[in-house]
Amino acid sequence: MFTFWKGYVTDLGKPLKIYLDKFSTYKINHKAALDNSELRTQFERATKMLGITLIFANSPQAKGRVERLFKTLQDRLAKEMRLANINNPIEGNKFLKEIFIPKYNAQFAVVPAKSGNVHKLIIGSEKKQLEHIFSIHQARRVNNDFTVQFKNTWYQLTEIQPTTVRKQEVVLVEVWLDDSVHIILKDHELVYIILPEKPKKQSSKQPLILTRHKLNYKPSPNHPWRQYPEPKLSLEGG
Repeated sequence: MFTFWKGYVTDLGKPLKIYLDKFSTYKINHKAALDNSELRTQFERATKMLGITLIFANSPQAKGRVERLFKTLQDRLAKEMRLANINNPIEGNKFLKEIFIPKYNAQFAVVPAKSGNVHKLIIGSEKKQLEHIFSIHQARRVNNDFTVQFKNTWYQLTEIQPTTVRKQEVVLVEVWLDDSVHIILKDHELVYIILPEKPKKQSSKQPLILTRHKLNYKPSPNHPWRQYPEPKLSLEGG
């Protein structure tokens, strides 16, 4: 879903409003979400960051019109591609953009009641943030040994970080469209090492903070900081 919408806003700009049904991908339908604005889907969070208004259909008739259109397209498009001897995604996307959509619009497009573009251009700062916006966001807590656990994987934060990191601090874990994992704190991307297994409890006392420079703390010989090469630190914000 995010792959489509990232491509959409990149090519066409941000729609002012999106008309949707109440499918759980788009909206949390539990009654608790009515009284808690923090209960929202990843899609609601991404569109809010872009300033896009969501309109949710309250009648089955509204959804029915969309479903009938999709059924027509799924049936007709598959046959058109078969007749054109297309059997791979690259040729299929080219056919869709250059042939099928112009042909379909020429036959069925309706002149809008009002002229004008209902999209806003993506500005420079937003373009730089699209990877962050169209990613899965999850909050995690920094453990006392400065590890972060996410989906059965342990991420060891390195000794030098672009911003001060404290134990038990809440960080934002982002999974981008390319499946890369990014740990964000105070708009900075933290540097980490992926551990092969759950870290063993360290007998030596852990440092109180991580920051931009090396500490007086001396890690034990079996500490991950000694066992694995430390990635290069980027001081740019995440």
